[in-house]
Amino acid sequence: MTTFPQMPAPSSSNRGAIATATQGSTLADVLERVLDKGIVIAGDISVSVGSTELLSIRIRLLISSVDKAKEIGINWWESDPHLSSQTHSLMEANQQLLQRIEGLETELRALRTTPASLPTAPA
Repeated sequence: MTTFPQMPAPSSSNRGAIATATQGSTLADVLERVLDKGIVIAGDISVSVGSTELLSIRIRLLISSVDKAKEIGINWWESDPHLSSQTHSLMEANQQLLQRIEGLETELRALRTTPASLPTAPA
């Protein structure tokens, strides 16, 4: 016959408390662990009618610290112009370049439509 150790009777101070695996952890501890190790959440959603697939969505979510993301080779935010502090200056430079291109194209069209003056031979 197998006997199991008896659980201590709940005291009046902790009666009704639910024991959990993270009982000694605070939210900050859990968050620190998640950011340190990283967490990946992946899922696929598919909507079909009969055998015809109407919609397919693939969801991939990575939660980690910046250091951990760089360690595993993810650093897209460093080259994204919308997240860069240089966004305004890059957009201004891009606008100036577009205006220059438009001016050059206008000049080129004007040169193509103007008949070239042919050199005359001396008599």
